[in-house]
Amino acid sequence: MGEFTVDVQLTDIAVRDTNVSTALEEPFRAMILDMLADSAMTVGEIHEELERRGFERTENTIRHHVNELRDVGLVDIARLEERRGATAKYYRANTIVLSYAVPEAHDAAIDAMAANVEPQVADVVSHLQSEFGDELADIASEMSPCEHCQTQKYETYLLLTVLRRAFVRARTRPEKTDEPAE
Repeated sequence: MGEFTVDVQLTDIAVRDTNVSTALEEPFRAMILDMLADSAMTVGEIHEELERRGFERTENTIRHHVNELRDVGLVDIARLEERRGATAKYYRANTIVLSYAVPEAHDAAIDAMAANVEPQVADVVSHLQSEFGDELADIASEMSPCEHCQTQKYETYLLLTVLRRAFVRARTRPEKTDEPAE
């Protein structure tokens, strides 16, 4: 029997935080997280919006799901308001979870875009490694649960974390206008 080989190239990285994955195993939580990415809401407002969308859950169930998202660090309390002698908590997502697949028909376009920005990304990664290499190595060593796990891609994960956070900040920064301020 002949040997069968295929030239396989690394084309993507899937990031999986086990705490986040566990919290989002319940699809209902992903919907809540998506709602809270758009605006800060109380549990009551989340309940009303979900009912409007056709989901019947009690406020206590929704509160449980929001607390689970908060416990893994995906949701924060955005503000507190005094209402009728009680304090209303407004929750807001601090993370956007994207779970999509690019249609295969567009792979070539995505590859062309990636090839276009690859030199700039390579420069950014090189800069991060030269400026913060020791700090990245220190953080990676703390992530490793044992000496046998040193071969895992902790530094890659850290670099992606830095790039993701920079991307989010760049995308959510208020746009500059060319109009002079009055």
